[in-house]
Amino acid sequence: MLSLSRPYRLPNQQLSRRVMLQAAGAGLLGLSLPQLLAAESNPDRLIQARPRAKSVIFLFQFGGPSQLETFDLKPDAPEKIRGPLRPIASRTPGLRICESLPQLASVSDKFSIVRTMTHKYNDHSGAAHYIQTGKIWQVPVGGGFSPTPGDWPSIGSVVEYLNQHGNAGLARELPAYAVLPNSLGRLQEAGQYRRPGEHPGWLGRRYAPLTTTVDKRGAEDNPYWRDCEDPELTFRIEGLELDALTAQRLGQRVSLLDQFDAARRTLDLEAETRSATLNSHRQRALALATSGTTRNALDLTREDPRTRDKYGRHLFGQSVLMARRLVEAGVRFVTVHYDACDGYGWDSHVHSDDVTKRLLPTFDQACAALLSDLDDRGLLDETLVLAVGEMGRTPQANPCWGRGHWSTLFPALLAGAGIRGGTTYGNSDKDAAYPVDHPVSPEQLAASVYHLLGIDPGLRLPDAQNRPTPIVVDDAQPILRELLG
Repeated sequence: MLSLSRPYRLPNQQLSRRVMLQAAGAGLLGLSLPQLLAAESNPDRLIQARPRAKSVIFLFQFGGPSQLETFDLKPDAPEKIRGPLRPIASRTPGLRICESLPQLASVSDKFSIVRTMTHKYNDHSGAAHYIQTGKIWQVPVGGGFSPTPGDWPSIGSVVEYLNQHGNAGLARELPAYAVLPNSLGRLQEAGQYRRPGEHPGWLGRRYAPLTTTVDKRGAEDNPYWRDCEDPELTFRIEGLELDALTAQRLGQRVSLLDQFDAARRTLDLEAETRSATLNSHRQRALALATSGTTRNALDLTREDPRTRDKYGRHLFGQSVLMARRLVEAGVRFVTVHYDACDGYGWDSHVHSDDVTKRLLPTFDQACAALLSDLDDRGLLDETLVLAVGEMGRTPQANPCWGRGHWSTLFPALLAGAGIRGGTTYGNSDKDAAYPVDHPVSPEQLAASVYHLLGIDPGLRLPDAQNRPTPIVVDDAQPILRELLG
């Protein structure tokens, strides 16, 4: 715990950067350096930042949902642009919502839509990195697919870093950052590529998320999982795949509870005999496996079956429900990847049937259920829900009603943490191709998320060479004045 009553002074009477970082992690992120100095000399004057959001649930629609089939329909545009789907009424004045999102239309008073997300990195990997970090990927467009150690850290990893470096002395059984149901692109047998963005990058693997893995039974017969209906989905923690924890030993249908009990026994024995050689990942796996809080949070059988039905008995719905459980348990940032459900997610070039029959309905069900559930539990006021892809789709469709990559315009849904529901931000042109006003960059979105979490977007963290590096570009401003109630 950081105590500003102690003489944390260097010989030149300046605060060390380490101490300032500790102060940042302790919740002082909104303070300027003069305020920090004043607080050190007089602890009674210390005023901690009061974040609006205790936690973030980030629903990442990798592949890029079409703005014209979600929240920016253009019914008056030519048919080749507007597409076959029609708008329906919502609870938000002036918001045209796709007819395939009826449950979200019925709860639109709980969320705000930013219509004018925009950037120029028209590539899935680079754009995924951009959205999840607020920083442009150092790899040029088309230059690669996979994460690198030099990537910028995800927002979640920054939250994890600050949690580990100063959490006001609070003991935490759970990490601050989690990724569900699989790491983006883990299903390489289904044609996926490991993607950048969710990782800690130059911060180091110590700040990687708790990541689950899901291997659906029968996937060998259906590698893209397009039925996605399996109430017996089994979530495992990535990093617990130890030699003694083979699938043969645990069995294919063992419950999550039994997995944790077996993992705990195995890891307890290993800790007794080889504790000196445990690396940081293995130590973390041990802590998670022995944590009753973790085990309970990841055990969906504890949920009322009616709640599970409400979220949807599909991989995305159950992952979103698990995100809510993790937030309730104390995790601060949870990313749910839709991509993990089928092998390509929202990259719907020629698969219009998938958009209307699977992608839109499952997202509609799970996201609407999450917003209502958080509200009913009194958690929406302190939980930021963000749903966004890394890009949009081309205004003009192909003959199959698939659309190409289009990063210059796409929507984002924000709810909770003081965001005014029933509102919209920004307007697009007549073809939903470019912003007309209020363009929003990934830097601005990241700055907004940091601000709501009580983290100064101007915070600098030490990179791999120990140089103070800003987590967001210096001039990125949160887009909150019009969104906050």
